[in-house]
Amino acid sequence: MSEILFDEVPSLDLADFTSGDEGRRAKFVQQLGEAYQNIGFIALRNHGLSDELTQKLYAATQKFFALPDEVKQKYEIAGLAGQRGYVGKGKEKAKGFNTGDLKEFYHVGQDLNGIPDTDPIKTEYPANVWPAEVAEFEAVTLEAYRKLEAAGKEVLKALAILLELPENYFDDKVQYGNSILRAIHYFPIENPDSVPADAVRAAEHGDINLITLLMGASADGLQVLRRDGKWIPITALPEQVVVNVGDMLARLTNNKLKSTIHRVVNPPRELMHTSRFSIPFFMHPRSEMDLTCLESCISEQNPKAYPDATAGEYLNERLIELGLKKV
Repeated sequence: MSEILFDEVPSLDLADFTSGDEGRRAKFVQQLGEAYQNIGFIALRNHGLSDELTQKLYAATQKFFALPDEVKQKYEIAGLAGQRGYVGKGKEKAKGFNTGDLKEFYHVGQDLNGIPDTDPIKTEYPANVWPAEVAEFEAVTLEAYRKLEAAGKEVLKALAILLELPENYFDDKVQYGNSILRAIHYFPIENPDSVPADAVRAAEHGDINLITLLMGASADGLQVLRRDGKWIPITALPEQVVVNVGDMLARLTNNKLKSTIHRVVNPPRELMHTSRFSIPFFMHPRSEMDLTCLESCISEQNPKAYPDATAGEYLNERLIELGLKKV
């Protein structure tokens, strides 16, 4: 497929894929392929997340991050590598960077109550951590988690068709997968001179997981790196979520699908005192998923680029790189 230099992220309608109309489904898969083989991002409509739920989620998130630091730190649990609960300011850094990002965040994972006791994956996950000071936080985050997970499963069905795999190829691999809903607060900087010169809200990086679903943030700042080296700003409309390819999917497809580098830049100096909130859903598979490059994606022109690894092994490697897990 020829390279397309998108000036903005293509907009797709998930209702086309779920309609049952073969023509609309085929067009959706084609457009998804063009986007993911080039810029690696799409904006998706009809994803199942209502405006009301989004507003409730952001309200609960902002309420939590408005709490004093000493209260938030009660929910930073040692030994979890930041995979549940709160992670404090500047604790995470992008791969290859020594300076921590100007953010704090809160992680919600699978609801253990929804996983059958007969599934051994249940023993791999820690229980979620809920802030007592924000009573509505648990219900609203779990509802958003389920909606975004369902939308992600449909996108993965379309990707399976694109890759000429059975449509349900990813189903068992993401059933009770290790997905994370991350509520992020890019906190205000009252004195910009007080932070390291190279400190940014989120340094350039690729996501670890299969795909990421990101609802509209509270302010601008997200940019993606186009293949010609140009940074493209991304702003999702209120009715859209941005869906991008993660490194696990790039590995599986031997870079046929692009995990595009992206970043969150600092606002102008006069706006550094303001907050930015963002809530991505990182869709992970089960830890045992084999990320070995698909044979159909390996050729003489595109030789195998990655060593074999499971999703669990790769995640562990990346958490160490991010500074969230100690060796």
